[in-house]
Amino acid sequence: MVLGGFDIVVIALVILVILILFAGIKTVPQGYRYTVERFGRYTRTLDPGLNLITPFIERVGARMNVMEQVLDIPTQEVITKDNASVSADAVAFYQVLNPAQAAYQISNLENAIQNLTMTNIRSVMGSMDLDELLSNREVINERLLRVVDEAVGPWGIKVTRVEIKDIQPPADLVESMARQMKAEREKRAQILEAEGSRNAQILRAEGAKQAAVLQAEGEREAAFREAEARERLAEAEARATQFVSQAIAAGDVQAINYFVAQKYTEALVEIGKATNAKIVLMPLEASSIIGSLGGIGAIAKEVFGDGSGPVVQPRPPASPRAPRTTPAVNPAAPPLPSSET
Repeated sequence: MVLGGFDIVVIALVILVILILFAGIKTVPQGYRYTVERFGRYTRTLDPGLNLITPFIERVGARMNVMEQVLDIPTQEVITKDNASVSADAVAFYQVLNPAQAAYQISNLENAIQNLTMTNIRSVMGSMDLDELLSNREVINERLLRVVDEAVGPWGIKVTRVEIKDIQPPADLVESMARQMKAEREKRAQILEAEGSRNAQILRAEGAKQAAVLQAEGEREAAFREAEARERLAEAEARATQFVSQAIAAGDVQAINYFVAQKYTEALVEIGKATNAKIVLMPLEASSIIGSLGGIGAIAKEVFGDGSGPVVQPRPPASPRAPRTTPAVNPAAPPLPSSET
């Protein structure tokens, strides 16, 4: 089969149309955006999927990655506010929101973001003291994010996060900080120990005070009760004396005899309890002592009575020798001969 000139032209036209169609079809992957330029001027942005452009008139300009990307910030030296030199490195996360601005507003986007972040790290960290720098990383990250994100806004970029990875002070400074921390902890320990000792002394003093107060209250209560007991004893003694006085006034001589005999017996008991040298006036013979006790018993029977009839008052037994002095109180009282012991 011989093709004529017309057939060749038709086949050429078909092939040309197919090539034009292939040149105008553009496939954009997910996570990317393509810019379209017509004679070198930006016209539109192609979304992910199948897109058509005008061949030979329009072309794809920049292929922009709109996914969130990580940018490593290299280590750099920073001079703090108190003239301490530290090394710091960071990492930045950013995302392209406007592909056209990111493509045509800035050249070498990653290098621009990197240098901008490094500059702001020096500015932010250089305005802080070393102690504040080491203990406030969250504050540093927040300030860096705010400043860098505001700076890259016209580029169609969103900085989502800026993190300080590491801060390395010099070795001698780290050693000094360790000694300072140790001294501070020892100081706190001494303060706590002193406060504990003071509190213990205060508690002991309060305990002693409370014990003294309770002891004083106990002594006061004991003295009060003792005084009350003496008062009641005195009242009883006064009442007994009153009764004896009334009995004497009524002509009952035995009441005074009983009273004198009781005092005599109590005096003998007290003399017998004493341990020092003493002179005791008492009967020399046992029969005289028995007679004296019998006389006292007779007095008691006459005063109180035993219900069996009249009581005969016994006489004291005769002493082998007469005492030098004989007190005459009443007939029923026992004789008081003198003897030295």
